[in-house]
Amino acid sequence: MQVFTLYEGSYSVAADKKFVPFNPQTDSPKDRPGSLFIHVNPFLVKFGDKLLVLDTGLGYSNSDGALILHENIRKAGFNPEDVDYVLMSHLHFDHAGGMVHKENNGMELSFPNATYVIQRGEWEGAFTNASSSYRTEIFDFLQRNATLVFVDETGDLIPGIKHILTGGHTPFHQAWLLEDEENKVFFGGDVLPEPEELYKKFIAKYDYDGRKSMELREEFGRTAVTEHWNCLFYHGKSKATGFIELGEEGQFKVI
Repeated sequence: MQVFTLYEGSYSVAADKKFVPFNPQTDSPKDRPGSLFIHVNPFLVKFGDKLLVLDTGLGYSNSDGALILHENIRKAGFNPEDVDYVLMSHLHFDHAGGMVHKENNGMELSFPNATYVIQRGEWEGAFTNASSSYRTEIFDFLQRNATLVFVDETGDLIPGIKHILTGGHTPFHQAWLLEDEENKVFFGGDVLPEPEELYKKFIAKYDYDGRKSMELREEFGRTAVTEHWNCLFYHGKSKATGFIELGEEGQFKVI
């Protein structure tokens, strides 16, 4: 199994839920009061003869008009048209915007030959939720044009690829566990979005159920130690991937 980080950039996001590019070298956080600052790291995984994308970023383009996600996949040595599965944790815009892209004044599937895999409750909730975190025009287009597979609860998509219904960040958020003969790769989406969230216990206001997310981070962190998971951190700043260990005082550390 091979894992590639498809870093889409660093952004600030305020109450209006608009993601504005943020360059830590030239931009000052003081100029964007009330904002959160995040990195966006979709992932590409070569899993046997399958090519997987784990969440799709914002779907932003570079200065030449090319989708950043596509550009990074090609840099990794692959073709976006060869992606077999797009595995979604949830459908907030910063994770789902890149499922489609704008082309010739219209909308196109970013991965036209892929099967998009989404938790059924998340899909249904996205259409009825009034939050601006969800962009229903994307889901309408997917419904008409994409190959969609809806999964329920926790189970195996195909041998070695497991979806884990977590809730926490959204009511039907899910994580993914990929396993072959040599490796176990865990993608926690926004339940385990960055290493720093392992280092202290806190309840996040941006979670649907912050206490549950906190408890899940602890649970997944300890399982990652014992089962030697390679963890993928979608919003990781210091690290996008890493293995978790317990320090001398029982504190998590990511190496």
